[in-house]
Amino acid sequence: MEREEFLNVGVILYCKKEKFLGIKFTVNEPRLAAFCPELDLDALTANLNALTQICLGSKAGGPIAQLDEPSRFRWITATRSTVVQASKVHPGLCISAAQTLEKLYVQLVA
Repeated sequence: MEREEFLNVGVILYCKKEKFLGIKFTVNEPRLAAFCPELDLDALTANLNALTQICLGSKAGGPIAQLDEPSRFRWITATRSTVVQASKVHPGLCISAAQTLEKLYVQLVA
């Protein structure tokens, strides 16, 4: 986007201790269409689904999904995509990575 405006559609969380790499997202089509009418929602959804497969380490995620969790997380959060752009990585502590992913999703996306 030429204005450098972004809309949160999901959250990615990596926890080394739990060997957890998870993603949760929502494609809110009316909100995204109002924000950026020319956005290709099918491409966005396909990209987010691919990121899900990479997080899961699924063979459907291709060769990147076969890397270890830290490498997959670095690949996902690298600044390069024109469709899906991750914000800067924010470190933190948690007791349960899955619960923290849900909490962050509710706070930042839902």
